[in-house]
Amino acid sequence: MERSFTKEVQALRLGAGETFHGEGILAVTKALLQSGVSYVGGYQGAPVSHLLDVMVDAEDLLADLGVHVETCTNEASAAAMLGASINYPLRGAVTWKSIVGTNVAADALSNLSSPGVVGGAMIILGEDYGEGASVIQERSYAYAMKSSIWLLDPRPDLPTIVHCVEKGFELSEASHAPVMLELRIRACHVTGEFAAKDNRRGIYSGQNRVPGPVKFDYGRLSHPPVTFVQEKKKVEERMPAARAFIREHQLNEVLPGDLADVGIVVMGGLTNSVLRALARLDLADRYGATRVPMLVLNVVYPLVPEEVREFCAGKRAVLVVEEGHPEYIEEAINVELRRADIQTRVIGKGPLPRAGEYTSDVLLTGIAAFLTETRPHGIDADAIAQRAESMLAHRPAAAAAVGDLPPRPPTFCTGCPERPVFSAIKLAQRELGPMHISADIGCHSFATFAPFSFGNSILGYGMSLASAAAVGPNLDRRPIAIMGDGGFWHNGLITGVASNVFNKGDGVLIVMQNGYASATGQQWLPSSPTSRSGSASGVTIEQTLKSLGVKWLRTVHTYGVAKMTATLKEAMRTAEKGLKVIIADGECQLVRQRRVRAEEAEMLKRGERVVRTRYGVDDEICTGDHSCIRLSGCPSLTVKPNPDPLRTDPVATVIESCVGCGLCGEVAHAAVLCPSFYRAEIIRNPTRWDWVKHSFRSSVISWFTRAPATREGGKQQTATQASTPLPNPPPQGGREQTVCGERESNPSEKGPSRPITLLIAALGGEGGGVLTH
Repeated sequence: MERSFTKEVQALRLGAGETFHGEGILAVTKALLQSGVSYVGGYQGAPVSHLLDVMVDAEDLLADLGVHVETCTNEASAAAMLGASINYPLRGAVTWKSIVGTNVAADALSNLSSPGVVGGAMIILGEDYGEGASVIQERSYAYAMKSSIWLLDPRPDLPTIVHCVEKGFELSEASHAPVMLELRIRACHVTGEFAAKDNRRGIYSGQNRVPGPVKFDYGRLSHPPVTFVQEKKKVEERMPAARAFIREHQLNEVLPGDLADVGIVVMGGLTNSVLRALARLDLADRYGATRVPMLVLNVVYPLVPEEVREFCAGKRAVLVVEEGHPEYIEEAINVELRRADIQTRVIGKGPLPRAGEYTSDVLLTGIAAFLTETRPHGIDADAIAQRAESMLAHRPAAAAAVGDLPPRPPTFCTGCPERPVFSAIKLAQRELGPMHISADIGCHSFATFAPFSFGNSILGYGMSLASAAAVGPNLDRRPIAIMGDGGFWHNGLITGVASNVFNKGDGVLIVMQNGYASATGQQWLPSSPTSRSGSASGVTIEQTLKSLGVKWLRTVHTYGVAKMTATLKEAMRTAEKGLKVIIADGECQLVRQRRVRAEEAEMLKRGERVVRTRYGVDDEICTGDHSCIRLSGCPSLTVKPNPDPLRTDPVATVIESCVGCGLCGEVAHAAVLCPSFYRAEIIRNPTRWDWVKHSFRSSVISWFTRAPATREGGKQQTATQASTPLPNPPPQGGREQTVCGERESNPSEKGPSRPITLLIAALGGEGGGVLTH
């Protein structure tokens, strides 16, 4: 996983009388244990990926409490877990990223909410909305309303978050309905403290199992004709019970203020941002005391009519701070006030934008505009508007002073095994022409940005092959669909592959097999080389595809650009009909680097031989064309000023972040570019044989790098940075050189030493040259 919580999870063992310190995700897990859950599960996705990571890291503790942990293959699988709470008094929680995960889970959620639950059922949603989001900009509110699932949006401080988790289970059981708890990015990572309670086991759990199944009850099924009765129960029984519980337990908060003729109704998750904006206008302090009264909706659905009427009564106007579109809460408040014949003005969208994230600056200008329009007694609204304007007035001048900044689109990690595949596609297009590429969710979607700019559609996680189903029959060439191994197991296997084989499709599918759900933090998959239990599942993508009847199947190492290019051409040109699948195999570089660096550190401690590969560019040979950069897009491959005063074009260079994946050289060779790249192997703790090879190579290279007259017996003079071609260049234009440094200790002694050997080989097009330092 991307981050280990092995140390932090010890805080989950805290009991009554102790204080918990940590961040939001860990606090949610602690609240689940304090609530007596019997099972937890979910599917990874920002901003709640770490919630599943914490559960896995705390598996020993959860096992002691009898809590079952399930790492699900998609969100529908996670939502279906909550079916255990339909018939049994089992508290359960599942988590995923919303809105996309909620879309996937929608069918199970509808069939869960219709019969209702006996045990508390909670869905913890990572509400990924706003400028920092990675998905389509929709909200979970519509799902809550449509399915009568109560939606909690806690104020982002740890005591409130923990309280809402604990009370959320009670609310679910009191109203026999599932609840959603949405957490924005800030809530997931906010830090703070709260008074801990003892963890407790569920009524039934793995340590105390249910004594046999319940009796059959048709009314617990979401199936006609009882679904008609269940729909009436949602409105006539569950909704009133939920509202009564919310009001009785004061889940929503009222923050008093002296400007009594106006007020603000705010979604709980936006409370801190609103208070910060008020503080910037001198209408609140840093501790949360506000002059403008606020109704904080920690439960945004359902609204409690009595609370809304009591707060708005006697006020001339209220501002509804509701992020996103449509304005569900604003419209509902308007309806409730008109029904009660309360004439308080309801203002929301107008001073505040109809869509987009409510950042600090957006709230600052929106609140100032609201106060200017309503002019409450006791403040100078014009002065407040001027203050807000002055706070933002410096922005244009600052932007003008800085000037235009170069765009920095997101891209693949250095050494990512997926980048070479897109380099191969670019090379294949030179012969085959443009291709229709159905993109997917995952790291590979970075190829939609420069320098690749690939992708004609993104329809969902694992949906790339399905989204090309109607393209192939209407296009004069085969479309290419790209998905990762995470997308393959999430949705692509059935929705894409099975459907394509069943309908005798004739497209090309590239599956990026890097071994993990890398984009969300390297969580394990069914085909991962290992799992949280320490052993592999034995399931492979190749075996699965063969079992479905895929006949044209190739597995290619991703860093072999030339072979990948040839395989792509074969897939596009072959006369064989049917689905063509290329498994692009290459381990996630982040996982590899974390593993290799730890292994090498241990080897160095033991004084063992360690080899590290690096790449570089010969300044004299580089033509300054920069095709290598356009074809690879590696962050470690950039430009620098040309050291030759007679040449003005910058030359390519490899910076220190290079991880030695070799893509630059592979691309240079496959595309027949200039042979300016060299490969260097830095050896720590070299052996005696390394020293012998080093001495021999140094002698040979020293002879080649002398001036011609010197080799004929003249003065011993070295031609620095010579570029004399080798008489008989190795295959692919290769060359080798050994460069030595001084050793700090005797070669036979164990222990750390400075690197002493660089093995350098030319990579690129035809011919070669000699590189010297």
